[in-house]
Amino acid sequence: MTNEGRFKAKGFVRTSSTTRPIQALSFHMIGILLQCVLFISVLSIAVSEALCNSQDRESLLWFSGNVSSSVSPLNWNPSIDCCSWEGITCDDSPDSHITAISLPFRALYGKLPLSVLRLHHLSQLNLSHNRLSGHLPSGFLSALDQLKVLDLSYNSLDGELPVEQTFRNGSNRCFPIRIVDLSSNFLQGEILPSSIFMQGTFDLISFNVSKNSFTGSIPSFMCKSSPQLSKLDFSYNDFTGNIPQGLGRCLKLSVLQAGFNNISGEIPSDIYNLSELEQLFLPVNHLSGKINDDITHLTKLKSLELYSNHLGGEIPMDIGQLSRLQSLQLHINNITGTVPPSLANCTNLVKLNLRLNRLEGTLSELDFSRFQSLSILDLGNNSFSGDFPWRVHSCKSLSAMRFASNKLTGQISPHVLELESLSILSLSDNKLMNITGALGILQGCRNLSTLLIGKNFYNETFPSDKDLISSDGFPNLQIFASGGSGLRGEIPAWLIKLKSLAVIDLSHNQLVGSIPGWLGTFPHLFYIDLSENLLSGELPKDLFQLKALMSQKAYDATERNYLKLPVFVSPNNVTTHQQYNQLFSLPPGIYIRRNNLKGSIPIEVGQLKVLHVLELSHNYLSGIIPHELSKLTSLERLDLSNNHLSGRIPWSLTSLHYMSYFNVVNNSLDGPIPTGSQFDTFPQANFKGNPLLCGGILLTSCKASTKLPATTTNKADTEDEEELKFIFILGVATGFFVSYCFYWCFFARLDAFISK
Repeated sequence: MTNEGRFKAKGFVRTSSTTRPIQALSFHMIGILLQCVLFISVLSIAVSEALCNSQDRESLLWFSGNVSSSVSPLNWNPSIDCCSWEGITCDDSPDSHITAISLPFRALYGKLPLSVLRLHHLSQLNLSHNRLSGHLPSGFLSALDQLKVLDLSYNSLDGELPVEQTFRNGSNRCFPIRIVDLSSNFLQGEILPSSIFMQGTFDLISFNVSKNSFTGSIPSFMCKSSPQLSKLDFSYNDFTGNIPQGLGRCLKLSVLQAGFNNISGEIPSDIYNLSELEQLFLPVNHLSGKINDDITHLTKLKSLELYSNHLGGEIPMDIGQLSRLQSLQLHINNITGTVPPSLANCTNLVKLNLRLNRLEGTLSELDFSRFQSLSILDLGNNSFSGDFPWRVHSCKSLSAMRFASNKLTGQISPHVLELESLSILSLSDNKLMNITGALGILQGCRNLSTLLIGKNFYNETFPSDKDLISSDGFPNLQIFASGGSGLRGEIPAWLIKLKSLAVIDLSHNQLVGSIPGWLGTFPHLFYIDLSENLLSGELPKDLFQLKALMSQKAYDATERNYLKLPVFVSPNNVTTHQQYNQLFSLPPGIYIRRNNLKGSIPIEVGQLKVLHVLELSHNYLSGIIPHELSKLTSLERLDLSNNHLSGRIPWSLTSLHYMSYFNVVNNSLDGPIPTGSQFDTFPQANFKGNPLLCGGILLTSCKASTKLPATTTNKADTEDEEELKFIFILGVATGFFVSYCFYWCFFARLDAFISK
């Protein structure tokens, strides 16, 4: 055998000048590779554990043990590097310290654990939009002296801000914090300058503590220690006193918000030196004085909101220098004078609201054509006079417009059709004329959803021609109000074409005739006011077929619009107006008080389970109070006063647990007043004028022997009495029968016994 053959027999091959064992070398290499893989795996685990700082890791584990979430639990696996845990970020240092915790919107609840204070390298902490509660730990701010971003907004934290007296390491250096957001909690107390945190925040650019319960003065001292501030938000708290001087030091401030507090006094003059200011938000306070002419120095201002204060004086004549203004809201003040013509230079305005002031003069001098971005215009509740400003139709972007409660004259112009986006139009309480022409024009506003034209067109005839409105007129109209005008005629037949209607107000007119049954066919109608008219006839049963009032599901299914301008109504026969910002904030109700209606209350009323208010007072209704009213489980107010109703007050009405008002004054009711539930809270005055009523809140005894005439008793109560009588007679007869059987059996046995 050759050498080559011997090599092959032993498993070797010759390659040039060397030979290698194929099989033996393969097994050896595999073993080495396995050892390498095992070594690399062990090494990777060791490196993985080394990546996460052990002290920081323990702090996080303690954190997860004290903060929980039933919706989305923290899946922090202790066997995995904590730097890879959800919401955790580490630095690149050899010790791999935790530098950021970001866990917003996780439904976390519990108290903020003290273990967080041991994360000394933490630069970002975002636990916003959770359910954390309790106080901030003592020393919280000074312990985390590397924080740059702190966001604990939208939680349930309470108590006062911890007063930091010393730094963690005893030094006096500044905090690097740049953003602080503690908004939407329950924090309270004063924000004091004595805290070293407030003294050492030189780099702070944003400080937001809105929507809490902080008290004391606005901390304007912050502008001394934090000159870099660009945003300050103190709104929705309980701050009091004047706004102190000092905010003028924040030369980089672009947002200043302190609305919805109890601040008084004048706007400090140094605010007008903030040349970078873009938003000035101070509404719903007690500010007084005038708006200083120096406000025109704030040329970068985009939003000026000073509404609901006690400001007086005139609007600065050079207000037009604020050409970047997008929102000017000065409503609900005591501002006098006219609207300066220079306002037309504010061509970027999107929202202009001057409602409820003491402004006067004509609006013809204001060039509305320059407001091409204007979407919401509210000049209501002032003393503007003259013809309706026709130039307003040049504001092509207008979607909501109110001129209500002024002294404007003239007629609706066809140019209103140029406002293709118009959805809300309120012209009520002016001196406009020609309602027929107005309706004929306005029906072409395709997007109109709210039309308020009441207290105009005095003593005109309400057009009733069914053909006045075309089949596609007012296609999206949901709210129609033309009350308080003394309009004559009948309820117009063309209303039936407006199938989108949800609210109808025809009150305080001189409408005659009967209430048409087709009013009950509107699929979305849930609020109807026909009060203070001359309507006669009976209540139509069909009126109580309104689908939106018959089931909560149908009511909820109707469109729920947010109103770009609030609607003001005076329901419940009160003089003060209530504001509604959403269409479905109006309580579902039927108001037909003070008319000439007669007949009985239809039992079909019991179908309206969503109804909150039913007012039928001051009519000539007769008959009984139907016990079907007890099916109105959502009813809050029932007024049947000043009618000719008779019989008893149904005891079943005590099941209406939401009813807070019940009035049956001046009827012919008799019998006991129900007791228990809400009936124990109604005043005696609400039952006067019914001399035969007794018991209950009247504290008078009812004679048990008094038998009420069948014609004056409630049908349901009469049926109950008849049922009780039947049960009583049946019981007596049964007793006699049992006694007879017992007697017969006893004497039969006795006779048998004697015979034996």
